[in-house]
Amino acid sequence: MVRVAILSDTHGVLDPRVADVVADCDLAVHGGDIGCAGVLAALTPRGGRVAAVRGNNDVPHKWPAADQHLLDALTLEVTEDLPGGRLVVVHGHRTPARDRHAKLRRRYPDARAIVYGHSHRLVADRDAEPWVLNPGAAGRERTFGGPSCMVLSAGHGEWSLDVHRFPLAGAARGRRPAR
Repeated sequence: MVRVAILSDTHGVLDPRVADVVADCDLAVHGGDIGCAGVLAALTPRGGRVAAVRGNNDVPHKWPAADQHLLDALTLEVTEDLPGGRLVVVHGHRTPARDRHAKLRRRYPDARAIVYGHSHRLVADRDAEPWVLNPGAAGRERTFGGPSCMVLSAGHGEWSLDVHRFPLAGAARGRRPAR
């Protein structure tokens, strides 16, 4: 069984409660709008691996000058082969909001689950395969009820999903990495 932390839309701030969830996972995937290299450095899954995609706000003028060289390493799509299937991660800004889930399912029919961010809205659409998952915002901006993330447990026979949403009161204490 592989435990995958799924988060997105940190915009330069990683809520420490989300960081605690990530620490108990084998892999962390970030669905874009990262905000700075410090966010990626603060993601410390026990397996040590972090995969991230570039969001529409991951652009030079929105990142600290010292971190901008890392933007070129961020791709628009990441694929992770996990026990029991493939996980695809995109930011979602290149797929129109209208019928987004159907469009993503058509674009990635061989995936077992598709992760996207961009909307900051927590959604776990498991009504059809592939699953379409949006972990919401893991920072302070537009959390729509509090910072959130997901943990996917992927085994050869079964996948399961745990959703974590934290109260807004703690969001104000989010960790802003050094710039």
